[in-house]
Amino acid sequence: MNVPFLNPGAQFAVLRKEILAAVESVLERGHYILGPQVAAFESEVATYCGSRFAVGVNSGSDALTLALRALGVGPGDEVITTPFTYIAPAESIHQLGARIVFADIHPRYFTVDPEEVARRVTPRTKAILPVHLFGQAAPLDELKALGLPLVEDCAQAIGTEYRGRPVGGQGEFGCLSFYPTKNLGAAGDGGMVLTQEENRAKLLKMLRVHGIERRYHHDLHGWNSRLDELQAAILRVKLPHLQAGNAQRGVWAARYAAGLADLPVELPLTSPGSTHIYHVFALLLDRRDELQAFLAERGVPTLIYYPQPLHLQKCYEDYGWARGEYPVAESVSRRILPLPMYPELTEVQVDYVIGLVREFFAAGQH
Repeated sequence: MNVPFLNPGAQFAVLRKEILAAVESVLERGHYILGPQVAAFESEVATYCGSRFAVGVNSGSDALTLALRALGVGPGDEVITTPFTYIAPAESIHQLGARIVFADIHPRYFTVDPEEVARRVTPRTKAILPVHLFGQAAPLDELKALGLPLVEDCAQAIGTEYRGRPVGGQGEFGCLSFYPTKNLGAAGDGGMVLTQEENRAKLLKMLRVHGIERRYHHDLHGWNSRLDELQAAILRVKLPHLQAGNAQRGVWAARYAAGLADLPVELPLTSPGSTHIYHVFALLLDRRDELQAFLAERGVPTLIYYPQPLHLQKCYEDYGWARGEYPVAESVSRRILPLPMYPELTEVQVDYVIGLVREFFAAGQH
């Protein structure tokens, strides 16, 4: 049996007629950039995420960059984030000329450790950029207590709640990604910034279109970062199915957990106050690479999130970070193994993966 690690095409197969009709409608209308589909999708996502305003942009990475820019982050500032995530948060800080400051992570939740964040606050700290990783929330209450603006990275967490409220609307800004493999995925790139403040939404709308409020009048240095109509139309079809899809991920997570409970692996935990939408279902184990190879040979390829923490990436060599400086992130990177996780999996597929993991350990390969 072959079990794809990710399978965005499976959702398209289910929603094919609705998606093609939405795309055809946009093409027939001939309004392809910042039209009625984007405006409607912004309103729908704002409501879903408990935010007053939402501004569609080109990608989740751009969402982070524009949010930091709207906070006034620039040269001389510091922004604290996690070394255990995709590069986008650190990259957005660097692109604005600010200094990246990493804080280590919790060993079982994988989100940033608030005590580590507190140790790294200086008079130059402009903001904290927590990542709601793998579908669960970072410890927002503890981070808010530090008295600094929060830019929430919700790329993997649309639909997650913290203390009964959706993530994304609890900091100064919340940033979403609609990359195709996300829980709410487009047929290409797409992103969005959430905010509760009207003036910040207005600023973001200017920043995403070359600093324009009136056509050909450029009041700010901006970007070209717009969510297009086709992607918005596709995402509007998918949004009503998001809650059911997240719930189905929870079903598969529970099935994995029950089937693997007695094995020498550490199963995902949900952090205090958070729900979990299982964008990723990740095991921690020794000899991770051997199990990964064992699964691949039997039709279950896997992808490691993340094989090397950001402080050890070549592009940040000039920061002078050393191996061992963020030991928890480094340990998790060596031991983590995500398993296939998306709503369109079947019981047969999930049970096949469970059976292979059990076979690996039964064969004495641990």
